[in-house]
Amino acid sequence: MRANVAETTDEYWVQKANEARERTLLTYHPDPYEIVDHFHERHYDNSTAVEETEEEDNEMTSSPGNSTRRSLSGRGRGRGRGRRGKWSKLKGPCTASNPIDKCWRCKPDWAKRRKDLVRCVRGFGYKTTGGKHGRIYVVTSNRDDDVVNPRPGTLRHAVIQKEPLWIIFKHDMSIRLKQELMINSHKTIDARGTNVHVAYGAGITIQYVHNVIIHGLHVHHIVSSSGGLIRDTIDHFGQRGRADGDGISIFGATNVWLDHISMSKCEDGLIDAIMGSTGITISNSHFTHHNDVMLLGAQDHNQDDKRMQVTVAYNHFGKGLVQRMPRIRWGFVHVVNNDYTHWELYAIGGSQGPTILSHGNRFIAPPHKPHYKEATKRDYAPEFVWRHWNWRSEKDYFLNGAYFRQSGNPHFKCSHSRQQMIKPKHGLFVSKLTKYAGALDCRVGKAC
Repeated sequence: MRANVAETTDEYWVQKANEARERTLLTYHPDPYEIVDHFHERHYDNSTAVEETEEEDNEMTSSPGNSTRRSLSGRGRGRGRGRRGKWSKLKGPCTASNPIDKCWRCKPDWAKRRKDLVRCVRGFGYKTTGGKHGRIYVVTSNRDDDVVNPRPGTLRHAVIQKEPLWIIFKHDMSIRLKQELMINSHKTIDARGTNVHVAYGAGITIQYVHNVIIHGLHVHHIVSSSGGLIRDTIDHFGQRGRADGDGISIFGATNVWLDHISMSKCEDGLIDAIMGSTGITISNSHFTHHNDVMLLGAQDHNQDDKRMQVTVAYNHFGKGLVQRMPRIRWGFVHVVNNDYTHWELYAIGGSQGPTILSHGNRFIAPPHKPHYKEATKRDYAPEFVWRHWNWRSEKDYFLNGAYFRQSGNPHFKCSHSRQQMIKPKHGLFVSKLTKYAGALDCRVGKAC
């Protein structure tokens, strides 16, 4: 809650917090349904329709117990004979499975046009451009031994620069962060074409900054860190408190896009977006083996999170997950075409009256826990209070007895015209739409 700042009177961080609040007000969209409509319109026009064969549709319906993993397709990027890539079992041309991916994935020259990725973001993070207007920065070293004066060529040196940067990696690497990685504004971390893991150390912090894209990382086994002197920009370092062990912490930040990230086994949450963060899209990611997956809004009394607007789309919530996919306070969250194949307690929860639109998701209740079929959970409010919260389900697909408890206005509809409204794909199609969730196994010079 103190933003890991060791001294709450630190003038530098007070100024950063005030600037972040102003950006929150500017980023907040007064009519969030317009963004939902825009998402629907851009994603499901005739040029991006995703077709499902009758055979696939019947298989999902008739065998729900065997349908929690999708068939993965693509090419392995193995080095040398005998190595099998993530999707090496399937062959054939690139088949990008959802409209965000169709924007870039099947173009063999994607690596020569990396910055075209910014055209593909949708949802509430639609204004995010990351490092589009900067130069390419190549990370050549996985070292992180000096967090105050990081050496050039390291990821930490790249992300603290004041200028916009599009950050890529020279080769595969595993980065063990000594302390939390403080990302400055106008940065893209683009791991496409390499296998990059941030693991077994501290996590990634996006705090009081704006315009950040993270794409293609593996983030796992993140642990708490002790804090100390840490540099957050090229001309400032300061004393930081202990970090809890979140995989990615978004704190008072705006215009953030997280795409194709594989996350698991962090000491605290996988993703937190709190303290007035807004304008966020979390897409195409794969989450496994964790308890508290995604927290959107951290405090019941922090009404800054009323302006929080987040799109959660095309993600796979997979093996070993327990709860918070996401768990929301105050804000407006569009949860669209995600695959919920595993949970132990619940999938989507919230408190303090958030608006949750669940569109075209697939919910598969745990077969071994008959008392946890409900995908939703309300906290800290009696029914006569939460029954007024707008939690609506449309075109969701339920298996194994799963159900979504709706509340609010039963006639609640997004305010779009027929010309604007092209609804999300039905939950029946989710296994296709999320087929490539997680970090992709790309090779430069070939379709991803």
